[in-house]
Amino acid sequence: MNKGYLCLVLHTHLPYVRHPEYENFLEEDWLYEAITETYIPLLDVFQRLVNDGIDFRVTMSLSPSLLSMLTDSLLQSRYLRHIDKLIELAHKEVERTRFEPDFHKLAIMYLERFNMCRATFVSYGNDLTKAFKKFQDLGKVEIITCSATHSYLPLMGVSASSKKAQIRTAVRHYEKIFGLPPRGIWLPECGYNPGDDFLLKEAGLKYFFTDAHGILHATPRPKYGVFAPIYCRGSNVACFGRDLESSKQVWSSIEGYPGDHNYREFYRDIGFDLDYDYVRGYISPDGIRKNTGIKYFRISGNGDDKKPYVAAVARQKAADHAGNFIFNRHRQVEFLYELLGKKPIIVSPYDTELFGHWWFEGPMWLEFLIRKLYYDQSMVRMINPMEYLQENPLNQVVSPSMSSWGYKGYSEMWLQGANDWIYRHLHEASLKMDELVKAHADADGLVKRSLNQSLRELLLAQGSDWAFIMGTGTHTNYAVKRTKDHLLRFSKLYEDIKSGAIDENWLADIESKDNIFPEIDYRVHQ
Repeated sequence: MNKGYLCLVLHTHLPYVRHPEYENFLEEDWLYEAITETYIPLLDVFQRLVNDGIDFRVTMSLSPSLLSMLTDSLLQSRYLRHIDKLIELAHKEVERTRFEPDFHKLAIMYLERFNMCRATFVSYGNDLTKAFKKFQDLGKVEIITCSATHSYLPLMGVSASSKKAQIRTAVRHYEKIFGLPPRGIWLPECGYNPGDDFLLKEAGLKYFFTDAHGILHATPRPKYGVFAPIYCRGSNVACFGRDLESSKQVWSSIEGYPGDHNYREFYRDIGFDLDYDYVRGYISPDGIRKNTGIKYFRISGNGDDKKPYVAAVARQKAADHAGNFIFNRHRQVEFLYELLGKKPIIVSPYDTELFGHWWFEGPMWLEFLIRKLYYDQSMVRMINPMEYLQENPLNQVVSPSMSSWGYKGYSEMWLQGANDWIYRHLHEASLKMDELVKAHADADGLVKRSLNQSLRELLLAQGSDWAFIMGTGTHTNYAVKRTKDHLLRFSKLYEDIKSGAIDENWLADIESKDNIFPEIDYRVHQ
């Protein structure tokens, strides 16, 4: 008997990193690694499930900045160059480890894996958005959007126009790629501020997600907690809250599954372990060592004394953990079904890169989970948010509270000593964009190009990734430079437009570099 629902949500995002002015750029690897280690392995899982006639539901956000990179011809060609180098390195590793049986089997595994990734990438015409669209069209994956450049909306309150521009641009970009409007949105960093739901309604969006306390601290407090969605008072946009128990069980590297000692160790990579002369052709041209994705050790305790990774043992552990996850959801759903008097929905959101990149066995865990849910039980049914709302249209009307996920749950990660300096500049640029739009209601030609590029630069500067990176202290120089570069470019465009002296050569140069959202219309910022 079905007593509850599982809504599995994968938030898929990377900041827009594209540098045609350089032949190689280290931070572009974020995309290439995600394609190889997360996106293609997940697509491979989806394809096997469809081939075997297994019905499933997964909800995925695909941020507009990520979609823009996946459809960019320059980055597509650079990914092929990247994967070809990995295949070359894997061939060398197969030969180097010939007399090391434990490592040799793994080298063969990586070679097969990289070849599969290349073949899959090419089979979709180098455009993975077509692959995700295929599974959405089959009714298996519900793809939702995100704000245009993953901007953290609660700290953008000075300019409602910028919030609207982020949401409207995202919706239009989604429609261009998937051929229909999005029904849901992942608010970046789960950042919700009361009233933002009216902007979502205006854009035609039906639902969004918050962290648990955004629902639990709502007014009035919801009768069913996070185990049923609520409708926001006034807008009637639905809000789903994160289930803490199921999220922690998977996400936590300490208490969750990814920390098991049989799983692959992320921090031991041949790009750092092997002789410099051997890996020199596969790391950064300037000599900086980096991850190659070829890793031979399992977690196996603290320190550097790691044991070889055993793929078969890790696979069995992934199956065991999938079974354990279902066992715990059964107990949870049984308890809640009796307590609430209705079928609960367990909303379990994760960053997609957990599956494959950080947790190598994540995609196989997901496949085991879906197969076990389909074949071995009937108590819990996978569902996406829109299906749930169609089956359960009556829900409580409340006012969610301001909230975010991340450190302490109230914006602190994006507003601290390391990054708080950016907001006065972002707010000033937003107000100047308002000024430009009002002064040029129907521009054309060079002025229109400049206005469109002004909005691109503003949107790129507003990405939450830069503040987050500054807060964590990793790649800080790059995050600071990106923020300043976009703001300085916006400032020059503003002054050029105001003075009527637009530098067309300079404009063409930054249009070629910051070419996100080619269909953008500056008038959405109003």
